[in-house]
Amino acid sequence: MSHENSTLSTPDGAPSRPSGASALSRVFRAVDRLNYWVGSAWALTILIVTAAVVYEVVMRSAFGEPTIWSNELTVYLSASAYLVAGGYALLYRQHVRIDVLYVGRSARTRRWMDAAAFIFFVAYCLVLIVIGGDMAITSYQQGEGTGTPWNPPIWPVKAAIPISGLLLLIQGIANLVRDLGFAGTAPDSR
Repeated sequence: MSHENSTLSTPDGAPSRPSGASALSRVFRAVDRLNYWVGSAWALTILIVTAAVVYEVVMRSAFGEPTIWSNELTVYLSASAYLVAGGYALLYRQHVRIDVLYVGRSARTRRWMDAAAFIFFVAYCLVLIVIGGDMAITSYQQGEGTGTPWNPPIWPVKAAIPISGLLLLIQGIANLVRDLGFAGTAPDSR
């Protein structure tokens, strides 16, 4: 019986409140959608990065007028996209695994290996959230810039660190709970 679409009925046949697994499935589908949309939205910043690089090359090569902002903008947007797209990558199970240990094992063994590795995953995410959050707050409070001629504030990039940790953590929890069979599976379409 699928947890995602199951409903309980009262003795008179009327549907009753969904089970806990169904409630978890709804929460996890919301996590999936959040990571899908955040990843998709930040993927569009790569178009801005491309435009900035093309603009810089044309200005420098054709007109001898390099910009003071293009390089930093591309680094800022690329770094932020890399960070916040981690939850998106985890949604699609695109993170690195040690295949020599993982491939060839039974599905049950792989699930328990994932559960054991989850302890380290949570520690990693908490470090991103706590230390990254502290770094972002400190950077904002100090008005920290890059020290270059353009000198934009650096706190927005640092703020992407705890955001990425949170997106990774909630997607990791959703994946693990599903893998262990306590909630339905991830939906195929977003």
